[in-house]
Amino acid sequence: MNFLAHAFLSGEAEDLLFGNFIADAVKGKQLELYSAGIAKGIRLHRLIDTYTDTHAVVAQTNARLRPKYKKYAPVVSDIFFDHFLASRFEQYAPESLEAYTRRIYGLINRRFDLLPPRVQAFFPHMVQYNWLLSYAAIEGIEKALVGLSRRTTFVSGMETGAEELRENYDLYAADFAAFFPELQLYVEQAKLTL
Repeated sequence: MNFLAHAFLSGEAEDLLFGNFIADAVKGKQLELYSAGIAKGIRLHRLIDTYTDTHAVVAQTNARLRPKYKKYAPVVSDIFFDHFLASRFEQYAPESLEAYTRRIYGLINRRFDLLPPRVQAFFPHMVQYNWLLSYAAIEGIEKALVGLSRRTTFVSGMETGAEELRENYDLYAADFAAFFPELQLYVEQAKLTL
């Protein structure tokens, strides 16, 4: 899952959400540098990633993407799944995606000094171009995948991801619909043990 899903799955606990948001930039035991609540968010992010990476539906999605995107197939599927969450956000949340993203940006920005340097570098761009809201449109997904493709060391093909999504939209939507409720249930149970 990508930024939107990780934030959303955190629920309303601000420390948990903040930790989940920064987790990709926190390596190994660096989580010990953060408060207990933020460290729980980092651990939750890692649990979500492991669950996602080992889920049968996600494996099927990645297998479908692998011929075109090779090792980047999981990245593409994460972005696709954020699109389906964003485009159907009000089915999952009691507020609009626009209100939610404003709230999340505000929460993260209030703790800007606690962000790892890598996150400090991209967060202003995320807010300026409203990445989380842009995921609701295929054009937003296209911009994200083109940007990721430019930053890869190897040829990724990710710049064609939006075309793949358009061509097989219903197939990927069905994958998301089968997977996401199971992920939500897993996360609610995992939060009790962090």
